[in-house]
Amino acid sequence: MNSKSLVSIDDISRDEILQLLESARHFEENPNRRLLEGKVVATLFFEPSTRTRLSFETAVNRLGGRVIGFSDASTSSSAKGETLKDTIKMVSNYVDLIVMRHYLEGAARYATEVTDVPVINAGDGANQHPSQTMLDLYSIYKTQGKLENLTITMVGDLKYGRTVHSLIQAMRYFNPTFNFVACEELRMPDEYKELCDRNGIKYTEHTDFSAEVINSSDILYMTRVQRERFTDIMEYEKVKNLYTLRNAMLADAKENLRVLHPLPRITEIDQDVDDNPKAYYFDQARNGLYARQAIICRALGIENA
Repeated sequence: MNSKSLVSIDDISRDEILQLLESARHFEENPNRRLLEGKVVATLFFEPSTRTRLSFETAVNRLGGRVIGFSDASTSSSAKGETLKDTIKMVSNYVDLIVMRHYLEGAARYATEVTDVPVINAGDGANQHPSQTMLDLYSIYKTQGKLENLTITMVGDLKYGRTVHSLIQAMRYFNPTFNFVACEELRMPDEYKELCDRNGIKYTEHTDFSAEVINSSDILYMTRVQRERFTDIMEYEKVKNLYTLRNAMLADAKENLRVLHPLPRITEIDQDVDDNPKAYYFDQARNGLYARQAIICRALGIENA
């Protein structure tokens, strides 16, 4: 595995996280820099994506690099039966970096085992999404002025939500308090609660999306119930609309509260929340450009100072 690959947020230390956040700040100040002149980056998206793929590709373009790849696996040789191993080894002949999203958990880790080219995991099943975590951390830091000692409430699909799984792992360095709000079918997996226990992180679990929980929060992290993770459509229909944030529910929230969402949203945030100054999810998506520029440069060993 190339030491500059980023498959899990666990691949980087607290200090490296802080360095990436500082790098993202520099890129926000000046996103158009020719640091990737002569570099080619492959974006291999075996699973649909809008924000993640476009922000990675924009990051490369703004840094002067070139992008190849695909946004639909049906247009690649995998549709003919080519193995993931063969796809990765073939693409590695042409590029300096691979950015990959795949529907199978562990696919990005496997890719690092068959190539020396650095790999950035852009999401693997319900497992990890480390670049989303970095933009989440950057958004939290920008809105709160710190990462330490915050109360973060996660709502919705906590079972399959790779963004919340990665965020928990990253926040273990910063002494958070978590509220987990989900129905029984979508509750936070035990492994992430055990991670909290091992790191002395306080958390509570709720099935009710109550005013008390909202008003205690610094960050309200909403998630979409992911239809694509369900094998039984009836189970999806039963839980898809259980938790919806409406503007009136924020009336007594802390002044510093910000609402985050990895997007796309479906019904979990009403449109009337969009004009509330506490709504930050579109700004959060914009922060993805700067965070991913920082991650790309790290993977390629390029300084941005």
